[in-house]
Amino acid sequence: QVQLVESGGGSVQAGGSLRLSCAASGYSFSLFSMAWFRQGPGKEREAVAGIRPSGGINYADSVKGRFTISRDNVKKTLYLRMSDLKPEDTATYYCARARSSDWIDNLLLSSWYNYWGQGTQVAVSS
Repeated sequence: QVQLVESGGGSVQAGGSLRLSCAASGYSFSLFSMAWFRQGPGKEREAVAGIRPSGGINYADSVKGRFTISRDNVKKTLYLRMSDLKPEDTATYYCARARSSDWIDNLLLSSWYNYWGQGTQVAVSS
């Protein structure tokens, strides 16, 4: 069955960096779009970044220039490199897999995704 396991979260001071990983198993990783979402304390879940099998990428405006999404199809792993972290980046970060291998126009729309990891927490202090 499909499994997504995030890791790499932690506590960091503002301006610092972290790299999140999402290890995927149970399906052909290279065929599906993937994405990172986050949910901060008292906030709704929001999209962070998405990546197509071919490597096409979308970022939320709030993270453009600071976060980088990437994937290693051999290792079946999704990454999120986060730099210049801000207190408002504090959240639980989730990776997600698309419902199908079809083309996704808007990678940041959560309804395209139906498999989710358990999340990894990121805390940024000022």
